[in-house]
Amino acid sequence: MNINKLKVFALGSMLLVSTSCQDLLKEEVISNIGNDYINTAKGFEDATKAAYSSLRTFYGTQLGLTFTEYGTDIYATGADGGYKGFHFYDTQIQPTVDYLAILWDEMYRGINTCNAVIERAAAVVGVSDATKKLRIAEAKFLRAHYYYILHEQFGPLDLRLTETLAPTKESKRNSSAEVYAQIIKDCNEAIADLENKGHSNDYGRATKASAEALLAKVYLAKAYGPNKAADDFQKAADLCTNLITKYSFRLLDDFAAVHDENNQQNAEVVFAVQYTTDQITNATNAGGEGGGGNNLHLFFGMQYDTQAGMVRDVFYGRPFKRLRPTAFCLNTVFGERVNDSRYKKSFRDTWLCNSSGAFNTSFDNSKSRVTFAAGDTTIFIPGFEMSQAERAKRKYQVLVPSRYDEALFPTLQKFFDTKRADRTEPRGSRDYFVWRLADIYLMRAEANLQLGKKAEATADVNVVRQRAAFPGKKDAMKITESQLTFDFLVDERARELAGEQTRWLDLKRWGLLVDRVKKHNPQASAVADKHYLRPIPQTQIDRSAKTAEGTSSFAQNPGY
Repeated sequence: MNINKLKVFALGSMLLVSTSCQDLLKEEVISNIGNDYINTAKGFEDATKAAYSSLRTFYGTQLGLTFTEYGTDIYATGADGGYKGFHFYDTQIQPTVDYLAILWDEMYRGINTCNAVIERAAAVVGVSDATKKLRIAEAKFLRAHYYYILHEQFGPLDLRLTETLAPTKESKRNSSAEVYAQIIKDCNEAIADLENKGHSNDYGRATKASAEALLAKVYLAKAYGPNKAADDFQKAADLCTNLITKYSFRLLDDFAAVHDENNQQNAEVVFAVQYTTDQITNATNAGGEGGGGNNLHLFFGMQYDTQAGMVRDVFYGRPFKRLRPTAFCLNTVFGERVNDSRYKKSFRDTWLCNSSGAFNTSFDNSKSRVTFAAGDTTIFIPGFEMSQAERAKRKYQVLVPSRYDEALFPTLQKFFDTKRADRTEPRGSRDYFVWRLADIYLMRAEANLQLGKKAEATADVNVVRQRAAFPGKKDAMKITESQLTFDFLVDERARELAGEQTRWLDLKRWGLLVDRVKKHNPQASAVADKHYLRPIPQTQIDRSAKTAEGTSSFAQNPGY
């Protein structure tokens, strides 16, 4: 998808922002364009492409992680960084936190762009009716996607389905039932008109499959709440079946290959948000510490670069130490490591010397000095409490669980980006996988389990588990129907999708956020029922019209 950056100003308010993709040929910054540009054939195409850009605020950024992985049962805070209230669920979560306003405003900016594309399509000349139909379908998929993100975070909100051309204080909170109805309507209309295609020169655009994946997510979320319908689980299962059987998606043979940075357009990816090596474009990305781009490579790393024999480099990355796996994550979720390869392939356990010499040790008390040549092992994380005597035999430092802290811990390696320009460059160019086929299998398993179809659910879980087996261990990875409990499925999603911006949304959907976090994340003991919703940004409260009593017409969520 060759996407030009586009800035359109309508009556003083920005309508459109830019997007980009991996195979981008050329980008231009075009400013001060008249509002009628979108009515031209080129402007209409640019506007459709620009409608994707708001996805890059939520996916592949620290902002996105803050709303999806912070403060869960599997991730706690690391040593550095801000926004720790989202880990602790304490008084730091206030309506004035800037991330709340950034997410809110950027999703609505994306929605307004989609509304413009949908409304103006009929008047555009020089674009075929077939292309208009396709672009409107893309815009409806994106509008549904943005409303889904907003609703899962904030609850009832203002449904705006027409283009906003001027500032307004008129706003209201539509009910969850109304929001779900509109999202489902947009998804179904997008599914009807989007193309049934796989990888192509337009890789990154919405497809029929990506709209089906979104709708399946929506039905699952709806099925657990007060607006549930009797057929929500069945509809979700049917959509997942379409994705599994009617397209060319397949699970890769090796779990590690899914996240190989050299294998990004792989057969397991259902929908991906595109990033680019063009750092001018990446610098415009909103909502993530690191200056833009896909910067997830920054946030899961431990403080390796101050240890003996190590300095920061491009391969091992910049360790921002924002997210640290909980003991529950390591000991229970990833506790079985003989047959299941996902601990080994999800977490880095070995560092090799890139700064030779003799050094004092720090965290390993089995020896006082170590000497390294380039390429020697300097740090090893065995994942169990190796005895001091056994550690003393090793020529490197061994980091055992009793010495884990907020700076030293197993490092999730799914998102590392070795193609950055230098060791200080925070902006990554990797695509972000929003949905992949293993997630779809587990979603169908979840829906079928809730429908009482335990055999079908067990079969889907086993497909995912056997793919994750070490060589020769596939049979050992199979579970029986009696072993498939809902708690097992909850943990299985964590094993497969750790760090992939799903966990908070999963716990919220299941109504398990408070219970699971209190049990498994001691840092977050203050979590309470009010935290199933985020506070409405104070900016939205303040800029809404006042009631006769002088209060904002846009009500704050309870407890904030």
